[in-house]
Formats: sequence, structure tokens, C-alpha cells
Amino acid sequence: MHNRFQPRDHFTAGAQYIDGRLVRGTSGCRQDVVDPASGRTIFTYELAGRADVDAAVAAARAAFPAWSGATPGERADALHRFAAVLAERAEDFAQAESLQCGKPIRLSREFDVPGTVDNTAFFAGAARHLEGRAAAEYSGDHTSYVRREAVGVIGSIAPWNYPLQMAAWKILPAIAAGNTIVLKPSELTPFTSLLFAEAATAAGLPGGVVNIVSGTGREAGERLVTHPDVAMTSFTGSTAVGKHVAELATGGVSRLHLELGGKAPFVVFDDADIDAAVHGAVAASLINGGQDCTAATRAYVQRPVYERFVRDVAALMETVRLGDPFDPATDLGPLISHAHRDRVAAFVERARATSRVVTGGEAPGGVLEDGAYYRPTLLADVAQDSEVVQSEIFGPVLVALPFDTDDEALRLANDTPYGLAASAWTRDTYRAHRATREIKAGCVWINDHIPIVSEMPHGGYKSSGYGKDMSVYSFEEYTQVKHVMFDNTAVARKDWHRTVFGDR
Repeated sequence: MHNRFQPRDHFTAGAQYIDGRLVRGTSGCRQDVVDPASGRTIFTYELAGRADVDAAVAAARAAFPAWSGATPGERADALHRFAAVLAERAEDFAQAESLQCGKPIRLSREFDVPGTVDNTAFFAGAARHLEGRAAAEYSGDHTSYVRREAVGVIGSIAPWNYPLQMAAWKILPAIAAGNTIVLKPSELTPFTSLLFAEAATAAGLPGGVVNIVSGTGREAGERLVTHPDVAMTSFTGSTAVGKHVAELATGGVSRLHLELGGKAPFVVFDDADIDAAVHGAVAASLINGGQDCTAATRAYVQRPVYERFVRDVAALMETVRLGDPFDPATDLGPLISHAHRDRVAAFVERARATSRVVTGGEAPGGVLEDGAYYRPTLLADVAQDSEVVQSEIFGPVLVALPFDTDDEALRLANDTPYGLAASAWTRDTYRAHRATREIKAGCVWINDHIPIVSEMPHGGYKSSGYGKDMSVYSFEEYTQVKHVMFDNTAVARKDWHRTVFGDR
């Protein structure tokens, strides 16, 4: 299979990006990047070690004074140029993303890349709106105001499911606020993070503002989180790994932002447009192969429409076309690896004893058997306390459960450790508003599931983490607030000095 994007043409100098240039890793270990559609190795590179992390952090620290001291307008101009470079290179980004992840080229071209360009343009504008509160005389004798300042060097760790968008979500708010950053992408999917950093340099961002270390979590990730010159850690990944990152980060009392796992409920009331709910459930459970922390995973359907929903979802899933990610007709590509495909399959196999496999539940054979493919799968009549309801599968698997009352639906929707995203499907505005109030999740959609926009925040409740990506709310993570107070009296003896000097 020939693709325009060839990693060997881009990364001959190495797969680390430090101080504005590509360099080789120095860990002494090599990493294969495997095409999940074929199982073939497409690139091998030298992993980052502790010394590479140290070099990247040093470059970020050296770049921080000038970058944080730039005016908001200067940073905004740089980000506008950055968005333009990304748009010019859109096809390279799309092909690189599909090659390393196995996601359909339609998804890369129509979602990942344009979303990243838009996010960059958004933060170019947002950079000029970093404001504190207006000055006022709160004590009567002093004028107070609030400064919002950059934190310093940010250490970020991103996952393999959306390498380009996750790089953007980490890097853009951080640098728009005046920070510099070292990002560690998954060692499985480094291509688009490296291209993103190269585009930043091409747009005129100074060397050291954006740095990439492609290494393992145990070697490069842990060094980044515990580095004494890293002022903040931002991590996206599983809840289990997030807890470990939190333990490491809090040991150094550095700031922490976590976007972790999800198990999104998809609540269908009996007055919903069932055809819309069926199409929404299939699309939202299968996007990116279900490897999406906001994907619809638990369908709670009111009993009068439950059997129809199950039947129609299964029928629609069976029309989804698995195939070559670079074929524009392909709807669903492979999962990230054969090991992950086997993990997903094991969840389904364990569930067979207690639930109904309505469709799917197997890997395809034939021309796809060498890839990490898994058929769209619907499990029905599942128990609420079962593994497939409570645990994150992270694959193309939807489970369906009936409910009777609205109270029961909302109770079941909240009955997992996670709280990242959810949706409710109804024509009743009172039901809809109640669902948005009572479902404990960072995002609740009504009559849709998945769309995101740069202007709105993304982040979770409970074990799905804390803090926000995207939107101006993300600046709360990447800035620190300073209170400045001026005396207005010009007198030597203040009234409050009596607490020390008495009547002297």
C-alpha cells in the first residue's frame, strides 16, 4: 500500500524534537511503529531517555522568559501563523495520523485535522483575552488587582488514540498563556506530534517553546513528571495510569491536570426519535474504533422501545464497512494494535456467559485477518454490575440495558466510577433539562453524542479526572493568579500597625 506520507522521508534526523530541531533519542532502545492495518513495521526510531527529557526541559526553561514576556498580541500573531501552516500541511497530517493509528482517512481529514486547525485559530484569539479582575479598593486604603501569569515549563503526556488532537489540546492553551512545553506522545504514535512541533517552528515560534520527547512512560514519562524544573503536569490517558502520575507529581508539589477514562451513558427515553437515537448510538460507539474516552458505551433504553432499539442498532452496525484506512469508502479501521484488539475481544468473550451478543463479537478474516480489526459489537441484556458495564473496554463495543422509570435511568447512568461524557435522547424539554442537571459528567449532549467545539471545555467528574482542555476555561490550568496590592495613603503608620506597636 503506497501513501504519500513516508515517515523515513520526514524523521531521518530522529524522532525527538528539542529546541527547534529533530534529534535522535539516546536511551539505547529502539521502538517500532507498526501499521495496525497490516501488522507491518513502518518505522523504527531511537526512544527518548532521561537525558533527552532533561535536554528538552532545559530548552523549554531557556525559552520561557522571552516567550512569557511576549505581548499577548505577539503570541496571538505566532499562533495565527501556526494555524495557517497546519492548514497548508493538512494532507500530510491526515495521512500520518491514519498511517500510525489505523483510523479511516475520512476521520483524519474531516475531524482530526480540521479540528486541530480550528483549535489553533481559537487559541490565537484567546491569547489576547488573558485578563485578571478589574482594579478596586476593597480595603478602602489600597487598590488591588489580579495578574494572570504563566506557570512555567509544562510537562504533558498524551495518548495514542488521537495523537494530533491531543498534542494540540496540550500544547495550544499552554503556549497561548505564555508557558513553554515538553510533550511526550505515546511511543506507538509519534508522527503527528513531531509534525505539529515542526509546523510551530515553521510558523516562527522560537526554539524551545514546543518540544517533543518520544519515549516510554516508565523512562521518559516518569522523568518528565518528576523533573524539578517542570512546574505542571498535564496527563491524558487511563484512570489507572493517571493515579500513578498523580502520585509522582504530588511528590514534587507541582500542579496537575488529569483527563482520564470514560464510560459514557447513552440514555434513550421512550419519547425519543428512535431512528435518530439508533444512528447516534452506532456513530458514537464506533467513532475511532470506539477508542474514544467520550464514546457511547452504555445504552440505557426505556423498556417500551428497548427491543426495537437493539434490533435496529444491530442491523445498522452490520452495514458498517471495515477495510483499508486509506480507502475513502472505509467506515471502520483496525484498533491500535493486535494486543489491544485481543484485550477488547477478551471482554466480549467473558460477557457471553451472562449477556446476549446481538451482532459482532469477532475479528474478521479474509483480507483483513493480518490487521488488528474487530467487528462492531452489540451486547444486550447486560447486568449493571457486569464488567462490560463498569470497565472501560475502549473498542467498538456497545452494551444495552433496559430501564423503566426516569429515576432509574439517571441512577444507572451515574452508577460507574467515571464521569466524562453522557447523552440523553428525548423530545421532552423537562426530561432533557433534568438529565443535564443530574447526570454527573463533564459534558452532557441532548439528542446527539460526540461533537466538540473549540469554544467549549472538555474534562470530567469523578474518576475521569479534573481540569479542562480546550476553551478559555483551560487557561485556569495553565496560568497562576497573583494578587497585587498598592497602598493609597502615603502614611508611615498604618491603622493595622496597632496590632504590633499598640499605642506607641
